[in-house]
Amino acid sequence: MASQQTTELNQETAEIRPLTEIGEFQACVELQQKVWGYHDSDLVPARMFAIARSTGGQVFGAYFQGQLIGYALALVGARQGRAYLHSHMLAVDPQYRDMGLGRAMKWRQREDALARGFELMEWTFDPLEIKNSYLNLQRLGAIARRYLPNYYGPSQSALQAGLPTDRLVAEWWLRSRRVRKCLAGESEDFAVTERVPVPAEIYAWKQNRDPRAEKIQTENRKRLQAAFAQDLIALGYQRDQAGNGTFLLGLGNHPELVNEN
Repeated sequence: MASQQTTELNQETAEIRPLTEIGEFQACVELQQKVWGYHDSDLVPARMFAIARSTGGQVFGAYFQGQLIGYALALVGARQGRAYLHSHMLAVDPQYRDMGLGRAMKWRQREDALARGFELMEWTFDPLEIKNSYLNLQRLGAIARRYLPNYYGPSQSALQAGLPTDRLVAEWWLRSRRVRKCLAGESEDFAVTERVPVPAEIYAWKQNRDPRAEKIQTENRKRLQAAFAQDLIALGYQRDQAGNGTFLLGLGNHPELVNEN
């Protein structure tokens, strides 16, 4: 049952600000353990937060009543002569989930990135995580067209449940019409060419080490890789009342995918 403190939190009462001190970075490490249950070998140490902050990346913390309840960590990357930000971690204390805090931190990252001349942010996400996929593709307006099998190698995280660490790459084109419409609470229509479902039972299957979890992961890996090879892009995501998720793929020659001034 949610506490009174929890129910009073919203995007306006949470303070999202840059983190600069080693003690703040250590608090982020402690929150990692609470959110993901990481083994020591999986933890991103405080020194990495310090490096990101001092080399042009981002470290934002979300506070409520003086307590760190979330953070976002991004590093600077470069590809084909273009600098971009790679958002490596977005964490929200389990007590404060489903209140829009993760989305608010992403929009704060965008604001800072644009102010410093970045036009692209990327991050990886687990294609079996229904809520996260919905947030990335539907609420934020990111797109996905790259699938990275077992990207991080073996993980001791309970959330990974022993499965390969497959990831999709979210591309967030910060000035695009698509993203600006999401910021305004709108969405862009497109022709759906293919659908790739993720059953709501995936969470229970992973928790119980049910072989059906790996079967779905393997099937969807093949389907998404084949779709991307045909120049399809994950442009949307649906959730139904039963909690099932579905990737919506379409052709990528849409003007809303490119940055616009």
